[in-house]
Amino acid sequence: MQKPEPSSIPLTPGVYLYKDAKGRIIYVGKARVLRRRVLSYFRPEGLPAKTRAMLSHAVSIEYLTTTTEKEALLLEASCIKKHRPHYNIVLRDDKQYVLFRINPKHPFPRLEVVRQARRDGARYFGPFTSALAARETWKLLHRAFALRRCTDKAMKNRVRPCLYHFMGQCPAPCMGLVTSQEYNENVRKVTDLLQGRSAELLGSLRTAMEQAAEELEFERAASLRDQIRAVESTVERQAAVLPGGGDMDAVGLFAADRGLALGLLFVRNGAVTDGRAFYWPGLTFEDAPELLWSFMGQYYSQATPPPRVLLPWIPVDQEDAEDGGGNESMEDAPQAGGLTTRETLEQTLADRRGGAVRIVPPQHAGDNQLIDLAQSNAREEARRQEQKSELNILERLARALNLPEPPARIECVDVSHTGGQQTRVGMVVFEDGKPERSQYRAYAMPDSGDDYATLYAWVARRLESGAPWPDLLLIDGGRGQLSVVQRALREAGKEDLFALAAIAKARDEEGHADRRAGNVADRIFVPNRANPLPLREGGPELLFLQNVRDNTHRFAIGRHRRARQGAALSGELMRLPGIGPATARLLWDNFGSVEAMRAASVDDLCKISGIGPAKAALLREKLRGLD
Repeated sequence: MQKPEPSSIPLTPGVYLYKDAKGRIIYVGKARVLRRRVLSYFRPEGLPAKTRAMLSHAVSIEYLTTTTEKEALLLEASCIKKHRPHYNIVLRDDKQYVLFRINPKHPFPRLEVVRQARRDGARYFGPFTSALAARETWKLLHRAFALRRCTDKAMKNRVRPCLYHFMGQCPAPCMGLVTSQEYNENVRKVTDLLQGRSAELLGSLRTAMEQAAEELEFERAASLRDQIRAVESTVERQAAVLPGGGDMDAVGLFAADRGLALGLLFVRNGAVTDGRAFYWPGLTFEDAPELLWSFMGQYYSQATPPPRVLLPWIPVDQEDAEDGGGNESMEDAPQAGGLTTRETLEQTLADRRGGAVRIVPPQHAGDNQLIDLAQSNAREEARRQEQKSELNILERLARALNLPEPPARIECVDVSHTGGQQTRVGMVVFEDGKPERSQYRAYAMPDSGDDYATLYAWVARRLESGAPWPDLLLIDGGRGQLSVVQRALREAGKEDLFALAAIAKARDEEGHADRRAGNVADRIFVPNRANPLPLREGGPELLFLQNVRDNTHRFAIGRHRRARQGAALSGELMRLPGIGPATARLLWDNFGSVEAMRAASVDDLCKISGIGPAKAALLREKLRGLD
């Protein structure tokens, strides 16, 4: 996309929307000064890979101006939720979490399970990510502390007590069988438990149970015993982390092999009540700052924030970190008085909560422990998602490459050499989506700078090696390398032995292979098709094939460098009189470097098979004389 004219970009807060050739919104961003932020995308270097990929598909940009930065933040979250742009970090978990609600204004309050907190004067406890677990706790509390379950309307219209009354789980306030003071004593106990004041509650219950037993009120003592067990069962699920109580959410990040995970920990009344984890494939740690701010804006647009949100660190404000690449046009831009992203977000969350909200980094060891726990949850989510992806990726790959069945065994090859010397073909093996390093092979090929000829000769070597055959052979290269391997197999009468595919780097603006780090637009070729397959950039199929190719590339280069180093050392040794190729090979295999050989004693040399005392003494003399 061409750099827009600076004068055409507003100097106000607002939202910018990048669109592709079909008019689809592919990225949404917000800014407190639109001109400064938009021009920062067109600086000559330093852009993340995801941003470069987005700009390569964008053809136009539109602006939605706002009067304040807070309005821009809310508008950005709304646009992301509505359009779900391809290059935005989108929170795909839209569900409302479960809360407990008690209305203290009612003479006989009811413990309800709700999905959303409202400003209605009621007390809310939670959140709980598992509705099933929350309802089990709800049932446990009702069995332990007799409270009504019926709605206000049903309570007014009752003419007789409900079944729960006869089960001892409801005091029947509908029939006037309990006073408001007696009823609210149980409400207080439930509230104490949900607020984390379990120690005081358990102490009072045990005292009351012992007193009832002494007075021979065994039924009341048994009821109190059941309440104690219910409270202990509920408390076992919670871990106290804030001795003084308090509500907060803690966020942890974990950079996995193929994506970025975020863990969210709910601390309510000083105890960890629940947690949640999210995973975004294809993201790297350089996307973490954008992820943190974007997650906060999207997540708390649908959930009530606590008074304190703990982040692993406060990301640098993106607009403050950049000069926009267009300073010549910024003399009219507001330079002072603007809020940071953190301050804008705090104001927005405070409006939603109806009270102050602070976004803070860890302040002490206790905060760091919470961050570590949230990060642990993120790590487990990443492991689960990537394991799940590995189980499904082979089926998706089979559909993308038109294979008859998922490729259980994948082999990938790459040629590596320096000026045609020490040519090696590295081959890696993936089975069931995972690398099998014990089956990696490096083929020493005749020195040649012709990769096509090397691959053609390698096919014969691979056929000589025999089974097991791959379900898919992936070649690091383009159409030319693919055609050579296909021709070699056809001439050997093995054209249908296994499926073939090739992976090539994307092309830059000048038509050359784009080898910049972070490039995600590689092309996949298959036999008998001129154009590459239409695999989505950043899609799981392409990411998987890129991972296989990258493993192969590293392995092939490593083996080539080892061969080159060995050749150099052997050449240096063979400059010595009386040392031929066989002796040089023995010395190299046993010592690994000329320095180690020169430091070896006669006894050390005699330990090598085939070298006696006389030859060892001669070798030691020649090695010591090596400059």
